[in-house]
Amino acid sequence: QMHVVESGGGLVQPGGSLRLSCAASGFTASDNLIQWFRQVPGSERVPVVGLDSMNSILHYKGFTGGRFTLSRDSAKNTVYLQMNNLTPEDPAVYYCRANIRGTIIWGKGTRVTVSS
Repeated sequence: QMHVVESGGGLVQPGGSLRLSCAASGFTASDNLIQWFRQVPGSERVPVVGLDSMNSILHYKGFTGGRFTLSRDSAKNTVYLQMNNLTPEDPAVYYCRANIRGTIIWGKGTRVTVSS
C-alpha cells in the first residue's frame, strides 16, 4: 500500500514560518514527483510547489516569490515544505500528492492557520 501522510500544520503569526512534512510509505519518494497543493473552503485545490525525481523544484503560478521551498530527506522518505513570511492569504489545508508513474496518491491534508 502506498501512502503519504502530512504533518506540521498549525497556527502561526503573520510573518512567521512553518515546515510541513510529507512522509511517504510503500514507495520511494525521491524516485517520484511529490507536490504540495493547498485548498481554501469554496475554492479548488491548487498546486503550490513540487519536487521531481531529478531534484528540481517546480514553482507553480502564484507561488514563484520564493516563500515556499521544498527539501527531501531520503533516509526518512520524507519531503518537507518550508513556508516563510506567511500572510493572511496563506491559511488553507495543505495536501501532499505523489505521482508514481501515473498513479496519484493524496494525503489527507494538514491545516495551516495564520493569525495574530
